[in-house]
Amino acid sequence: MNAFNAAKSWRRAALGATLLMVLSACTMSDIQIGSRTLSFGGDDGGQPQQSFPTQQPVMPTGPSQSFGRGPVKVALLLPLSGDAGLASVGTSLANASRLAIAFIEANPNIAENITITLRDTGATVQGATSAASAAVADGAKLILGPLRADQVTAAGAVARSAGLPLIGFSNNPNAASPGVYLLSVLPDAEMKRSLDWIKTQGRRGIAGVFPATEFGQAQETAFRQQAVAAGFSPQAVYTFSNVGEAKQIIDQALPAIQRGMIDTLILPDRASAPTFGTLLAQAGLPPGDLQIVGSADWEGDPAIASATQLSGAVYPSVDPAGMAAIRGDYTARFGGQPHALATIAYTATILANVNTLSMAGQPYNATLLTAATGFNGRDGVFRFLGNGRSEYGLVLKKLAPGGSQVIEGVKL
Repeated sequence: MNAFNAAKSWRRAALGATLLMVLSACTMSDIQIGSRTLSFGGDDGGQPQQSFPTQQPVMPTGPSQSFGRGPVKVALLLPLSGDAGLASVGTSLANASRLAIAFIEANPNIAENITITLRDTGATVQGATSAASAAVADGAKLILGPLRADQVTAAGAVARSAGLPLIGFSNNPNAASPGVYLLSVLPDAEMKRSLDWIKTQGRRGIAGVFPATEFGQAQETAFRQQAVAAGFSPQAVYTFSNVGEAKQIIDQALPAIQRGMIDTLILPDRASAPTFGTLLAQAGLPPGDLQIVGSADWEGDPAIASATQLSGAVYPSVDPAGMAAIRGDYTARFGGQPHALATIAYTATILANVNTLSMAGQPYNATLLTAATGFNGRDGVFRFLGNGRSEYGLVLKKLAPGGSQVIEGVKL
């Protein structure tokens, strides 16, 4: 059985995929999930605070925690100390990995190939470097994590020097490189999925609006590249430093929209999309003339869901069934709710255990990890590319009164 089929068999047993919004680099007290910045110890961006069971901190170079009974050592690097908010996310991901190991141990049809060694990165680059070095010294064959892009880059450098692959959890594509893979829905995948659909609708005049942030720049780059790949010539690309500039952008774009030169507007930033929608509605455009396209970060956001001015907008998404499938077991075992990123650690753990990856003569080698057939995980069908980036199978959803609706099924 090849790696794809092994993962496929697991997916049938484990029930589907999940919504995933992933991390990119931010400040020490903030982390960014897509276009959404979560602040800890202060403004929470309007998002509900989540609490997770605490565990004894695991110091980067000190004691580690292990679970699983397989012969292949796999390191899991997560923030479990330092910034309290970031540590709560790390704890939830660690719990999800434990849940995946429990699933493996309880399933007689799945071999127990790995032992996970959990190491704390804290919230610093130095912590990630130290934890990765400890994992190498301990004989790990694969490193999973860390969360933040800067930590992935640091740990990846250690792993690369030791000849080990690393599968990180950031969605900042700049953290990827050969041998340093990102198990994340990246801007490239979102833009490709959206623009391919737009093309099938016969629309040709595309434009994009992006925040002037590091992640916004990554989205803009993906938009430009995927537009060319799909055969588009973007009519305009706008950037903004704050939402107060939205009116100026709409005023600039409106003449081209009214003349039909722009028939599609890409608005991936969740926080500002309702404002742009309101301004477009106030312009009195005929229904259907302009197609608004969002991002996977729109999924589940109450402000987006209640924004009637965005009705009819479409956005790419992963299926939330995977999170629904593990939520009950997670709560029963650990209490509380799993973080939105928990499924990424669950998927990574199951992936690490796949026979053809873990038990190969050279475990987790690049040829196996970058197989074109890809894998199935809690977040759906995905595959790693040679440059370390990933592609995900995504659905297309449309905002409508009463909730979003899937209008096209999963496609890579």
